[in-house]
Amino acid sequence: MNKCYHCGKSIIFGRRHTHHRGVAGGRWKKRAPKTSRIFKPNLQHVDIIEDGEVKRVRLCTKCLKRIKKDLREGKRPFLLLKTGENRTLKIDKVEERSNTEMIQSPTA
Repeated sequence: MNKCYHCGKSIIFGRRHTHHRGVAGGRWKKRAPKTSRIFKPNLQHVDIIEDGEVKRVRLCTKCLKRIKKDLREGKRPFLLLKTGENRTLKIDKVEERSNTEMIQSPTA
C-alpha cells in the first residue's frame, strides 16, 4: 500500500481547479471546471535496521530529510538507515568541508 512507514502519509483526494484566463463572456461551466484528482506522496524504498534486522520499507521524502538532518547534526534519528560506505562518506565530506570553511574564514 502507498503509505509512509513512519508518519503514515498516504494518498489524499482533492480537486483540480482550472482558470481560463482571458475568456470574456461564455458559459460558466467552461470558465472554471473542477475535476477530482489524487495527490500521491513521494515515497522512496529504503533499507532500515529495526530490532537488529534489515527491513525494506517505504518512507516519504519529508521523513528521509529529517533522518539525514539528524545524522548531520549528530542527533539520534528516529530510524536507522542501512547505509553503504558511499552515504557515510558523503556525510563525512560535508562535515569536513564545513569545518575547513569555519577555520579558513577570517575573524575580523
